[in-house]
Amino acid sequence: LITNCITKTTKIRIYRTKVYKKSIPLRQFYKMRQNNIVTKTNEEASSETDSNMTDDLTEGVELGVEVLTGMDDTSWKKYHTYDLLVDESQDDRASQIKLCSFKRPHMRAFHFAWWSYHVAFLMWFSITPLLYEVQQSLQIDKEQIWSSSIAAVSGTIVMRFILGPFCDKFGSRIPMGIILLISAIPTALTGLVNSVTGLCVLRFFIGIGGSTFVMCQYWTSSMFTKEWVGTANATVGGWGNLGGGITQILMGSILFPIFKNIYGGDSDKAWRTVCVFPAILGFITAYYVIKCTDDSPKGNYSKLKKLKKMGNVNVAKSLIDGAMNINTWLLFAQYACCFGVEITMNNAAALYFREKFLLSTENAAAIASIFGWMNLFARGMGGFISDKANAKWKMTGRLGWQSFVLLMEGIMVIIFANCGTLPASIAVLVFFSIFVQAAEGSTYGIVPYVNPKVTGSISGIIGAGGNVGSVVFSLCFRQLDAKVAFMIMGSMIIFTSFLSIFIFIPGHPGMFFRRQQETESTDLKSIEAAEKDAVEGYDSSVNSPAKTLNNSMDSSFDSDGSFENNNNRIPNA
Repeated sequence: LITNCITKTTKIRIYRTKVYKKSIPLRQFYKMRQNNIVTKTNEEASSETDSNMTDDLTEGVELGVEVLTGMDDTSWKKYHTYDLLVDESQDDRASQIKLCSFKRPHMRAFHFAWWSYHVAFLMWFSITPLLYEVQQSLQIDKEQIWSSSIAAVSGTIVMRFILGPFCDKFGSRIPMGIILLISAIPTALTGLVNSVTGLCVLRFFIGIGGSTFVMCQYWTSSMFTKEWVGTANATVGGWGNLGGGITQILMGSILFPIFKNIYGGDSDKAWRTVCVFPAILGFITAYYVIKCTDDSPKGNYSKLKKLKKMGNVNVAKSLIDGAMNINTWLLFAQYACCFGVEITMNNAAALYFREKFLLSTENAAAIASIFGWMNLFARGMGGFISDKANAKWKMTGRLGWQSFVLLMEGIMVIIFANCGTLPASIAVLVFFSIFVQAAEGSTYGIVPYVNPKVTGSISGIIGAGGNVGSVVFSLCFRQLDAKVAFMIMGSMIIFTSFLSIFIFIPGHPGMFFRRQQETESTDLKSIEAAEKDAVEGYDSSVNSPAKTLNNSMDSSFDSDGSFENNNNRIPNA
């Protein structure tokens, strides 16, 4: 059996209606044998004469079909066995998540994705719980503080657009390490600020670290199957965003008081020194993310390109293809109203509670951190429910869940704006945050479906939408009273919740209509159909072996797993 499987072209007879349209690994062949799907081994089949095989194939109308399958040389792969179950039809992406595993490549990438983004968040918002102290030291007003916060989120907008197609070309590992290094340098230099201009410039360059979100999401999209990508993306994104809550407590309620005591109560020296800590974490993480991780399950992009196992990606074309898809911009607007809200709250919450309820810097930072702490589970929950809704109602379920969480988020914002007591504000803040994070997780459960070939570019564009939303909302808080700004924010969120109605992804149903966009070529639809067959392992539309053969008479399957029908060659899904 092993000898025959190594042979370039091995005949495997498959009965009933289950027709595999791809190369079959040895372990999968054994499993099929155990399930009585394969009724003859290669050894048994090879004992027959070639003429008998030809006769069998011709006369097998009632019995089944014979698939020609080739054993591909996989010696070029970096890993030949995995700690997780993988789907070979989806480039060895994992079809499960083991949170307690750190083994390469899948779970190592999973944990480095969220940790890198988490560290970037620590640096990005390290100064926000200390803005009141900064304001007193530099003698600047509220509008100038908000100008620096706008600069902090502006720095990442352009980088998210750029890094999306760069991930398509170079993978996530190298861009992640470089951006962490770039962001760590200005974070370490925070103590040198002595003017509002210097504060804005500094926070602009630190904000570049926020673009690590693109690599974070692209990385897990490269490592996990479509059935699990919603949960994976949401979990790493949520645990990364958790840095926004951690930094409020770590910097504002723990490290700042410690450094303040060290300097004999000097607040100015304390806030100027404390930001060195997240910068050190940034340098260390950047080194290990480049040294100890992989771009994809099959290895790093640079080596795969040398072995000609993947083609070069045109960065400009990738960005254009992503930008020309209307679904990208609808999700852009929705993400602006969830992640944009979170970034705004990270900048505003501590100041809001300090000014409205006259709290100390330490206490205001501790309460503000509640918003970020919901990322521990809420964003992952959003992605997980999106996956479950997809399993039951397909894309209709994902879009319905997306609209629901955005609608509830908008309602919570309006209620929060009208809370008059501290306990009520804290209680509403918890539910407000849960729906914000769930909407973020739900959004990136949809992203990988928009156009899988340019997922990096689309992820970057939609991610930039979050920062654009933050800029818009920050301008409202800078120019208007906090209550009015919250009311405007809530109204905009409710409006975008209805945009899901207009999202139509080729090959998938819409929210209320089964109509599909006719903008994709017939070949693409055929590829998606072949992909579905490869994942499910059978053609559910076939009712009998005879019908299977009749539907397959004009089709041929090459040894490389590709499908040829009516002279239209379709690559292996």
